[in-house]
Amino acid sequence: MNKRFVVLSLFALGLSASRTPAQDLSQSLPVDPQVTVGKLENGVRYYIRQNGRPEKRAELRLVMNAGSILEDEDQQGLAHFVEHMGFNGTRNFPKRQLVDYLQSIGLRIGPDLNASTGFDETLYILTAPTSDGKALDQAFQILEDWAHNVSFDADEIEKERGVVIEEWRGGQGAQARLANKEYPVLFKGSRYAERLPIGQKAVLDGFQHEALRRFYRDWYRPDLMAVIAVGDFDRAQVEGTIRQYFSRIPPAEKPRERSVYPVPDHQETLFSIATDPEATGSVVAIAYKQNVRKVETLGDYRQRLVEVLAVGAISQRLTDLANKPGGPFLYGLAVQGRLVRSKDVLFLQVLTRTNEIESGFEALLTEAARAGQVGFTRAELELQKTVLLRSIDQAYTEQTRTASAQFVNACLGHYLYGNPIPGIEYEFQQAQKLVPEIKLEEVNRVARAWITDQNRVVLTESPDKSGVRIPAESDLRGVIDRVQAKVFQPVEEDVTTLPLIEKFPSPAEIVSEKKIADLNVTEWTLANGVRVVMKPTDFKNDEILFTAYSAGGHSLVPDKDYVTAVTSTDVVLESGIGQFNKTNLQKKLAGRLARVSPWIESLQEGMSGGASSRDDSILFQLIYLYFTAARRDSLAFLAYKDKLKGVLENASASPEGAFRDTIQVTMAQYHPRAQPLSAARLDEMDLQRSLEIYRDRFGDASDFTFFFVGNLEPEQIKPLVRTYLGGLPSTRRTETWKDAGLRPPRGVIKKTVRSGVESKGLTQIVFTGRFDWNAQNRYDLSALGRLLNLRLSDVLREDLGGTYSVSAGASTSHYPEERYQVSISFGSAPEKAEPLTAAVFAQI
Repeated sequence: MNKRFVVLSLFALGLSASRTPAQDLSQSLPVDPQVTVGKLENGVRYYIRQNGRPEKRAELRLVMNAGSILEDEDQQGLAHFVEHMGFNGTRNFPKRQLVDYLQSIGLRIGPDLNASTGFDETLYILTAPTSDGKALDQAFQILEDWAHNVSFDADEIEKERGVVIEEWRGGQGAQARLANKEYPVLFKGSRYAERLPIGQKAVLDGFQHEALRRFYRDWYRPDLMAVIAVGDFDRAQVEGTIRQYFSRIPPAEKPRERSVYPVPDHQETLFSIATDPEATGSVVAIAYKQNVRKVETLGDYRQRLVEVLAVGAISQRLTDLANKPGGPFLYGLAVQGRLVRSKDVLFLQVLTRTNEIESGFEALLTEAARAGQVGFTRAELELQKTVLLRSIDQAYTEQTRTASAQFVNACLGHYLYGNPIPGIEYEFQQAQKLVPEIKLEEVNRVARAWITDQNRVVLTESPDKSGVRIPAESDLRGVIDRVQAKVFQPVEEDVTTLPLIEKFPSPAEIVSEKKIADLNVTEWTLANGVRVVMKPTDFKNDEILFTAYSAGGHSLVPDKDYVTAVTSTDVVLESGIGQFNKTNLQKKLAGRLARVSPWIESLQEGMSGGASSRDDSILFQLIYLYFTAARRDSLAFLAYKDKLKGVLENASASPEGAFRDTIQVTMAQYHPRAQPLSAARLDEMDLQRSLEIYRDRFGDASDFTFFFVGNLEPEQIKPLVRTYLGGLPSTRRTETWKDAGLRPPRGVIKKTVRSGVESKGLTQIVFTGRFDWNAQNRYDLSALGRLLNLRLSDVLREDLGGTYSVSAGASTSHYPEERYQVSISFGSAPEKAEPLTAAVFAQI
């Protein structure tokens, strides 16, 4: 399925509900004409698309249709290890020359150069400049080398062994231990249960080099690979380059069968009840495993749209239930998609309070059963149609500004899973015809078919500590029996027709105007003192972004009100604005691409957000409401406090969290404002004081400056600026932030945190000091941080094999004092922390 359906939201487009001429739903879906799809004689597939965003760049991928699922018993973890070896020497780039060359042309490890290994595939990622033909040519040489010319030098294998083991170590912890308990149940009877990509440490410790080379010989072959190229280049020229490099890869003489491993069906419900002493929350999930369904015809595509609507409706119900004061769980979600190559899944999950696993499970199962038994309402369907259509419309509008990486992902899905790539123009045209005609019964039929007691897996996760009751399988089966006995009635329609704003403010005059012609910047000052700075940009076809700020922040509240102040904007967001609570506001804005988030930081308060150009009036109305119409909702406040407590009550169980908290308080010398937020500190929250602080910070707009960029013209948005920003309250008070006195310690401070059950360590080294704030110094310090990162990565990872990754960087602050901070961090085995720290100081 094209993922844009899942992540974006939509507007109804004013479409008529009248019937359109019948379409031939048996017609095959086309391939986007802007994508060149080909296959070489040796079996290599390729996808090429020209795209100018970003300019003078190409996103290149080498995709291997092979992952950890294909490993032999003595190779568990070696599919991933092979991926690592691609960066440690090839025929044309011995040892570290490949990374050195790419860094020499300005590419960065991580954003521009990376790789990943999954159950069924391995992906090599390379971003290349296209302004230099030689650099692009070399990039394809690198892809070819990865495909069949990796060196597997014995010394390099041994160096990398330590790096991969440290990556394995870094992934250990509560989530890994919980997954190790859940996967054998979720994948019962399947090879997937025993072929996790990170592998087995015993294999990583002792594998023979030949086992590594054998995996490469067996599975890195032209009939199992594809090349994807999307970027600012000539399609025909790139096709010729791909043919030049990849046609010379010889086919395998006796290829092993590339099997697709099944996940067996099961009639009975399976249960995984997993606990861990470092688990930070209680979770319940229901996985409904499904057969993979191909989308090859227009009818298949239409059915997928029906399914997207059904999942959206279920997810909205869970969200609404979580938002209710005293709701049965804290958060809920529903997603549907590919589980592994041979299985899809509908996944419903909720986060519950401690000791409320059973009641949370009953609420989740009840909503699933209600959807399966009586379906949805017409209002729910129309809401999801609106969201879906606006999503596709927005993608269509932004097609000329779409980043190359998005097109890469579409091609990747086509090669690995057979996902359609008809192109957004085709999807837009078909969606306008198909979506309005989808009937409620069709969506309800999907819910009935998907929500069954077959192929169902129930998974729970809980902290393993005193006072926490862990449900037994019999308890969960009892919940299932109770829910199955229920007879449901249709949900009541919940539709509001109230306007966002009942009484509009009076427009204010623009009392001054300035222009910076060279930058195409316009600045207005309104009669109420608000400053507005605007710059039209063309990065997106249909987007306006804004931020606004004023000096003050929570530095102006006493220490005793600190927790109340830092949570006050969340309290407002959870309560809603004007006549709308949070749930009704979300539904009112469905299909509107507009968002506003107020914030209060230490030295400033402000708002940020954005909108589609077509929803600019909604954006300005929301800004006005968040300044003037914060709601007092005691039930929403209690619900938010309850949610926050549920999230925080087990947070201290995480060793990584304990480490971060120690750094935080140490660097602030245990200042009361640097104390970590905890469940116990939530008693300091006060609804009335939260609203007082919020209304005080946003009660005077005269010292606010708003910055707008995007697809805008100042004259066109002038009426909105004058009305909604000019109508903001103004008292003309004079204020600025206060120095709360947070300062890093002087001298050398050393702290050791002992926490956790795994043999793993984290080290962080921080340097601070006074700083002369100017542009050159900031540039120099930033460059120093990047250089330090490169040097330490070479030494700690590549030379010593002591860590999977090291991070070094520099930052500066202007207020309340001009200061710098240089921070270095890495993970390692505990016994290696001191030697690696010594190596860091040796480099410094």
